[in-house]
Amino acid sequence: MLTSGINFINFRTKRKNKKIYSKLLSLLNEKIQVINSLGSYYKNSFSNRVSLKYKKSKNFRLIGMGGSTLGAQTIYQFLNYKIKKNFIFIDNLRPKYKFSKNKNINIIISKSGNTIETIVNSNILIQKNDKNIFITEDKKNYLYLLARKLKSEIIHHNNFIGGRYSVLSEVGMLPAELMGLDVSKFRQLNSLIKNKNFLNSLVLNVNYTLNLIKKKKFNSIILNYDEASENLFKWYQQLIAESLGKKSTGLLPIISSMPKDNHSLMQLYLEGFKNNFFTFFYVYEKNSKKINSNKILSAKEYLKNKNLSDIIYAQKKATERVFKKKNIPFRSFEIIKRDEKTLGELFCFFVLETILIGRSLKLNPFNQPAVELIKKETKKILT
Repeated sequence: MLTSGINFINFRTKRKNKKIYSKLLSLLNEKIQVINSLGSYYKNSFSNRVSLKYKKSKNFRLIGMGGSTLGAQTIYQFLNYKIKKNFIFIDNLRPKYKFSKNKNINIIISKSGNTIETIVNSNILIQKNDKNIFITEDKKNYLYLLARKLKSEIIHHNNFIGGRYSVLSEVGMLPAELMGLDVSKFRQLNSLIKNKNFLNSLVLNVNYTLNLIKKKKFNSIILNYDEASENLFKWYQQLIAESLGKKSTGLLPIISSMPKDNHSLMQLYLEGFKNNFFTFFYVYEKNSKKINSNKILSAKEYLKNKNLSDIIYAQKKATERVFKKKNIPFRSFEIIKRDEKTLGELFCFFVLETILIGRSLKLNPFNQPAVELIKKETKKILT
């Protein structure tokens, strides 16, 4: 087990890489603010006053792009069974704008405060009677000045945490608190660094991934058996692609919806080109819908008394067995507890994994220089 809430089957390797383990220990001792945000010592830049002010509100719209929204979307979808609030996420241009006669609570997030899509969506969506919370750097950027003009709540976005790494900072934790979740349970780094199995599994996982990259296996395909984890892997997709896609290397994370893709992409995965490796992801569900045994014909009697979770799990295990026979590289996560603690552990694992791979490839995992090229060209065209 990786933790009490996560079963983890690592890539088939027993070689422990001392260099990577040393890099991990060094990383944990460097006091990098991104790493600090994963632990309990990190201090939110918002006070309880803000969450208490909006505690009774039911409807929220979160406006942002990329890492400014993906963390909160992950939390909302993964833990939706616990949440009694309505959140709408505006994370692209040309969304289906929803206007309400009631007062809206808008949460507008952009670290730089100058993200063009966020500015445009805010311009269209914000109405006269809305309440607005802006999360942005404490600088005179566009959204900061707009917030001042509207006399809105302004939450300081710490400038040392980029969007894709910000999920456990104020960017993800303020929305989580407004969702009614226990934000103190998300930051699990303090306990995880005392868990030798977690650290060893992480190092072995990174070591094997680096070997796959050397073999030019760049496609990291996530076989996701849990619909409520789709946004988790959209968050992971940005984390990996934006952090490692530099100097003609990196990984391409591809999300595959299972078991649906057994009937479309699986033939390629099993017998097509060989530059892929896989992550299986499954969540145990206690209240899964049960098969109506009275309607099952004798030809499929093995389906009687089964629920959807049983069937999906059987399909996952069957696929893993076939992958083993064909020597296709994979790892597997099985989530036992769907709660804040487990989701926080997953955030920690994937963030540490990404930074360790980046450092091992001699990349800066915290910047995204090429992204700025599109912004500059867009401005030229519009000017």
